[in-house]
Amino acid sequence: MSIPEYGTLPGRYDSIAEGECTSYNYLLYSSGKIHHTVIGPLEDNTVYFYRCGGQGLEFQLKTPPAQFPVTFAVAGDLGQTGWTKSTLDHIDQCKYDVYLLPGDLSYADCMQHRWDTFGKLVEPLASTRPWMVTEGNHEEENILLLEDGFVSYNSRWKMPFEESGSTSNLYYSFEVAGVHIIMLGSYANYDVYSEQYRWLKADLSKVDRKRTPWLFVLFHVPWYNSNKAHQGAGDDMMAAMEPLLHAASVDLVLAGHVHAYERSKRVYNGRLDPCGAVHITIGDGGNREGLAHRYINPQPKWSEFREASFGHGELKVVNSTHAFWSWHRNDDDEPVKADDIWITSLVSSGCVDQKRHVLRSMLMTYRQ
Repeated sequence: MSIPEYGTLPGRYDSIAEGECTSYNYLLYSSGKIHHTVIGPLEDNTVYFYRCGGQGLEFQLKTPPAQFPVTFAVAGDLGQTGWTKSTLDHIDQCKYDVYLLPGDLSYADCMQHRWDTFGKLVEPLASTRPWMVTEGNHEEENILLLEDGFVSYNSRWKMPFEESGSTSNLYYSFEVAGVHIIMLGSYANYDVYSEQYRWLKADLSKVDRKRTPWLFVLFHVPWYNSNKAHQGAGDDMMAAMEPLLHAASVDLVLAGHVHAYERSKRVYNGRLDPCGAVHITIGDGGNREGLAHRYINPQPKWSEFREASFGHGELKVVNSTHAFWSWHRNDDDEPVKADDIWITSLVSSGCVDQKRHVLRSMLMTYRQ
């Protein structure tokens, strides 16, 4: 049985929940039991103490606040290297509420025991704060005779997709404080006739910008990338989905895949646009494949800052109108702030009201 006990005092568990137990086989590997349990309802901004299975170590989890300010830590393409450990140590030092990971977690690449070692590596952080992730190419472990290339990822990292009306663990949404966050799947079908696109339209139709004035989107493969690595890899998804996300006045897009850091100005359709999204590539968590050092020159007009270094990002949403983004380079085992910017919400700039009729028209368009 999957039964965690929890409460707000150490060693005193006044609540209990029951979940599900699953497992999977991959060639000669057997995962053993994997437990998934939904607990709650929980109070916001509260520390809970918990243990699993009625015995073993006690962990503690802090829930996010229900109101601003709220802080997100961000890094993609983690892997399991010394740089990964450095990145995680730096993230642990910042006072964050939720960790956002835009794909490429363990770099197991079909070696299933590396999913186990990754779990042990991230447990000190993932057990204490919500970790919200989406898939990258290294989660797609396709081999002959294996129909579901995401069996390892889906079995181990179950996200709240059903709660957000999605039929797939590869894309979903959730809300924290006054922020609506959409996690899209770069490796699920995404064209305008796909289930993911239909779900995205349905999800956007439920967004209330008075209740959640900020709208963020995460996926793995970047749409705006001036690095020579993975050039054009996100073009098809961008062609299908960018018009809809622009009409919805998405404030910020976070991606990984390219092993470097880059921040754009507000942009849409390749051109500067005051009502476009800020795009940030942050696939620099510490993976074993190394950094992508080669950039296209001259630097595109939409590209504001770029650097090939490992590191992490911190996003503090201060209120309904302003958020502060900073990128911290891993430098000699110390986090060094190398880039920062204040971001103004598109609600406060009038873009949401300006494009409301365009969004309504796109949401009402029916495709078979």
